[in-house]
Amino acid sequence: MLTSSQVGFATMLIQFCFKNVHSFLSALLGWICTSYRTQMQQTPLGSISRPKTRIQEQKRGSSTQLTTPSSVNYHFTRQCNYKCGFCFHTAKTSFVLPIEEAKRGLRLLKDAGMEKVNFSGGEPFLHERGNFLGELVRFCKQELQLPSVSIVSNGSLIRETWFQKYGDYLDILAVSCDSFDENTNKVIGRGQGQKSHLDKLHKVRNWCREYKVAFKINSVINTYNVDEDMTEQISALNPVRWKVFQCLLIEGENAGEDSLREAEKFVISDQQFQDFLDRHQNVKCLVPESNQKMRDSYLILDEYMRFLDCREGRKDPSKSILDVGVKEAITFSGFDEKMFLIRGGKYVWSKADMKLEW
Repeated sequence: MLTSSQVGFATMLIQFCFKNVHSFLSALLGWICTSYRTQMQQTPLGSISRPKTRIQEQKRGSSTQLTTPSSVNYHFTRQCNYKCGFCFHTAKTSFVLPIEEAKRGLRLLKDAGMEKVNFSGGEPFLHERGNFLGELVRFCKQELQLPSVSIVSNGSLIRETWFQKYGDYLDILAVSCDSFDENTNKVIGRGQGQKSHLDKLHKVRNWCREYKVAFKINSVINTYNVDEDMTEQISALNPVRWKVFQCLLIEGENAGEDSLREAEKFVISDQQFQDFLDRHQNVKCLVPESNQKMRDSYLILDEYMRFLDCREGRKDPSKSILDVGVKEAITFSGFDEKMFLIRGGKYVWSKADMKLEW
């Protein structure tokens, strides 16, 4: 038999435990609600699902020094109307950020020190017939006041009306052209139907001159064009820069089991690449870029605004700058700022400073 005092003590003990359990559960529920609200505030567009990164534990950059994203290449779309056999940024998704989210990311980059943005793809003029691209170009030049805004395109979808609407906001337009033999371009995959890639190249060049946009040419040197002499044609087109790239293999893009391209047959040796450069050494605007220079000297942002680390011969993505900010994401970019400067990544890139004779 329990005494009355024992019963009273047991009752008090039960009440004490109940109150503490209740307090604990209330505190736990409050913490869960607060965490949820914070997460929702940090992710304005909850409907946008960004894929997880390829690897759980990513390598940070080799340097702990803060990297400034002075020049950023934003591949906002992977879709393209060409099928270049060596392409190393292929149409693995059809995703494109809503334009307001893209602008938010570009503003974050500007605040972090971006001076130049280069829009690429895929083919950047394909999405919304170039209007999406045009509005980003206008935003970067007019609202962000960036010193340089540029585009890399295959040129096929560019119309004069685009220049009329957006030409004032564009500093540089680079058109990709790998050969001055139309059949070679078709073998490479740089073409669509019966349209002439070279005819469109010359049209775009003339529009650039008329609408005061600096004109640039990009060429990928591979097994099909490595023996060409392009001196005469490049001199006639007179670009401000002729970027000459060595064909590069990237696992998962143009090489390996999961790739959409098989670029092995396009690959040339370092000596073959050097022979091509020697043949064109008198072309003053030539800017050579070997595989060694390309892998870690570009800040590449994909369609989800993730930096891509290419140091291991593949593209390992960081988290999106929209989720973690530029400072955190860029530490996983693999970017070598010294190599960027060595390869001439920083140059007179504002058309206002080029003093061109239009």
